[in-house]
Amino acid sequence: MNIRKDDTVQVITGDDRGTTSRVLRVLPKEGKIVVEGVNRVYKHLKPNRRNSQGGRLSKEMPVNISNVLLFCPTCRRGTRTGRRYVADGRKARFCKKCLNEYPGKTVSKARATYAQTK
Repeated sequence: MNIRKDDTVQVITGDDRGTTSRVLRVLPKEGKIVVEGVNRVYKHLKPNRRNSQGGRLSKEMPVNISNVLLFCPTCRRGTRTGRRYVADGRKARFCKKCLNEYPGKTVSKARATYAQTK
């Protein structure tokens, strides 16, 4: 999976199409992610001792990872991603449109075997 927690993604299908928001949780076993403000549902709560009034609780539900694209700050839209080794030997994600590296977390630590020395 190329998408991680705290990444910015753009929704490409569904009711929230075109929404750009932050990833709250990644569920790799199910192939889903939870995005802030996307795919909201209401959970109806009965009155109880803690919540004497009851009511409706709005919460985000998981979205399939194929329905979002990682948001590229350079292109200013959701784009496909790839992985490649950078000059210092670490693996990083990059945008397939502008070929720039995504800022933030790297995919793996630096490895001497992949470092380009001149």
